[in-house]
Amino acid sequence: MITGARWAKLRRAPSPAAFIFFTLVVMLSWTVVPSFGASDKEILMKFKKSVTHANALSNWDPKVSPCEGNRGNWVGVICVKGSVRGLMIENSGLTGTIDVDSLVSLRHLTTLSFMNNTFAGPWPDIKKLSALRSVYLSYNHFSGEIPDDAFAGMSFLQKVFLANNEFTGKIPSSLAALPRLFMLGLAGNKFEGQIPNFQQKNFKEFNVSNNNLEGPIPASLSKIESDSFSGNEYLCDPPLESCDYYRKRLPVLKIALIGIIVVLLIAVIAALFFILNLKKKSSPADGSLTLKDKNKINVATHTDIVAEQKLPEKSGNTSKAEYGKLSFLREDREKFGLEDLLRSSAEVLGSATFGSSYRAMIMGEKSMVVKRYKHMNNVGRGELDEHMRRLGRLSHANLLPLVAYYYRKDEKLLICDFVENGSLASALHGNHNEEQPALDWPTRLRIIKGVASGLAYLYDAIHSLIVPNGHLKSSNVLLDGSYNPLLTDYALTPVINQDIAQKTMIAYKSPEFAQHGRITKKTDVWSFGILILEILTGRFPENYLTQAHDPNADLASWVNTMIKEKRTSEVFDSDMGGARDSKSELLKLLKIGLSCCEEDVERRLCMKEAVERIEELKEGESVGEYTLNVSNDRDVYSFGV
Repeated sequence: MITGARWAKLRRAPSPAAFIFFTLVVMLSWTVVPSFGASDKEILMKFKKSVTHANALSNWDPKVSPCEGNRGNWVGVICVKGSVRGLMIENSGLTGTIDVDSLVSLRHLTTLSFMNNTFAGPWPDIKKLSALRSVYLSYNHFSGEIPDDAFAGMSFLQKVFLANNEFTGKIPSSLAALPRLFMLGLAGNKFEGQIPNFQQKNFKEFNVSNNNLEGPIPASLSKIESDSFSGNEYLCDPPLESCDYYRKRLPVLKIALIGIIVVLLIAVIAALFFILNLKKKSSPADGSLTLKDKNKINVATHTDIVAEQKLPEKSGNTSKAEYGKLSFLREDREKFGLEDLLRSSAEVLGSATFGSSYRAMIMGEKSMVVKRYKHMNNVGRGELDEHMRRLGRLSHANLLPLVAYYYRKDEKLLICDFVENGSLASALHGNHNEEQPALDWPTRLRIIKGVASGLAYLYDAIHSLIVPNGHLKSSNVLLDGSYNPLLTDYALTPVINQDIAQKTMIAYKSPEFAQHGRITKKTDVWSFGILILEILTGRFPENYLTQAHDPNADLASWVNTMIKEKRTSEVFDSDMGGARDSKSELLKLLKIGLSCCEEDVERRLCMKEAVERIEELKEGESVGEYTLNVSNDRDVYSFGV
C-alpha cells in the first residue's frame, strides 16, 4: 500500500529542464511537419518555378497528379507506386537553377537527369539528395570547381555523368569514396591534378578523357581501356605509358616545346606584318574571313560560335568549301562571308540534342539560323562535303533548305533560314492564349499532310539511306507564317558520331532497335506515327526524354490503352477546335497513326501506304457512325462514334 507521503513523491511536478525539452520538441514538430507534408505535386511546381525556358514542362498541371501508379502524367517524371522516383528532363533547353532544396522533400527520388540542357553556373549541392542512385548532368554549361566533399554521404550513388561541361579544379575525392559507384563520366571538362585513388573494383564505365589531368593513373583503374584517359597529355602508367618512360622523355619534350614556341613567335611576327599589309587593301569580294575582323564579333550569350577559337589557316585547296569560308549550297541565295556572320548580332534559340542554335541578323537585314554541331567530328572533310552537297540539292515545299555550312575538324556549322512561327513542339505544348491559340483541326491536318509529303520526297530522293529522316520529332518540324510544316535536321544519320546517334536520335529509340539492335526502312514510319498521335492528343511523347524505347512510356501504348478502356473522348486534345464535323476523319487519322506504330515491323505500314492514306483525308466530313478496329498481339477491340 502506497502511503500519502510516497504518493506525493511519485506525483511531484516535472523538472524545469524536462518541461523545456518537451516544449522544444513540440515547437520543432510545428516547423518540421509542414515541410514534409508538402505533396509531390507542390514540390515539383515549386521546382518548375526555379527554371526558365520551361516550355517542355507545360503539361505540369497542378490540377493533375504527377503520378498514376507506375505511370507519370507529367513530362519527365518517373513514377513507381504513385511516388516520384526520378526526374528525366533532357534535351529541353532548360536554364536557371536546379532548386535542390525544393527536391529534398521528394523522399523517394533516386534518379536525376538534366542532360542536354543549358544550365550554367556552379555545382548544385546535390549531396542534400542523399538517396540518389543516378545523376546525369552531361552536356550543360556548369563551371567552376566541384567541392571535394560534394558527394559525401551519398552511399547509394551508383552512376554519375558530368561530361561536356566546364568544370575546373580537382576531381572530388568524395567520388572515390562512394561504395556503390560503378559508372562515372567526366570527359570533356577542365579537371586538373591527379586522379583520386578509386578503389571500386567493378566499374562498367569510367571516362575522364579530354581534361587536364596529370600524374600516375591509380592501379585500381589500370584495366580500363586507354581511350577513357585520352586527351590528358600528362597522365601516365597503365593503361597508358609508364611514368618512368614519360620522365625519360620529358627533357626531350621540353627542348622540342621550346623550339616550337620559337617557331610560333616567328610566325606570329610574320603574320602581324602580313595583317598590317592587308589593312591597306579592301576586303576580298568573296566574303571570306580575314583576321582583322575577328575582334568585331557582336554576338549575344554563347559567343563561342567561332569567336574564341583560332580559325584554321587556309590550305592550298581553292575549292568552294575552302577553310575559313562558308560553303554555300544554293545559288538562289545572296551570299555572305563568315566575317559577316561573326559580326552580326545574335540570340540563342536553345540548346538541342546535337548543339546550340542561334538566330543571326546578317548585315542587319536577313535572319538566319546557325546550328553548331559538336558531334560530327568523326566524319572526314571529303565525306561531309559530299553529303552536304547532296542535301543542298534537295528541294521541296516541306523541307527547310540547307543554305550553307562551315567545316572544322572538331565543329561544324549548318546555316538555314529563320522560320517565324517556331517549332511544332512549341505550338502544341506551349502556353496558349488569345494571341496564340491552340492549333485547330484543319491546321493540324495540314501539318500532318505536309510532313507526309516531305517524308515521301525524302524517301524518293535519298532512298539509299536506311532512314532518310532519322530524327523526326515535333521540335524538328518548323512552322512558317502560314503554319505550313518544314522538316529540319533530316538525313544527318551518316555524319553524326554513331555513339551519340544511338543515344539521342529518334531512329534509335524505335522498338526494333531496342529489341534487336537494328533500324529498318520502317523506322521513320514509327516516328511519323508517334508524331501523328502527338498532334492528335496534344500529349508530349515521353520517349523523347529516355535513352531508349520504353514501351511503358510510349504514346501509342497509352492511346491503345485508352481505346481498350473505352475512354476515347479522353484521347483527343481538348484544346483542338474546328473538329466538330470531322469525327470520322479524326478516327481515320488516329488509326493511321496507330498502324504506323505497330511494334511488329512486318505489320507496320510502309511510308508510301501511310502517305496515300493521309492524302485521302478531308478537313470536315460529318458521318453518323464510324468504327475503328485496333489490334495488337494480345487483344482486338473497337470503338465507334
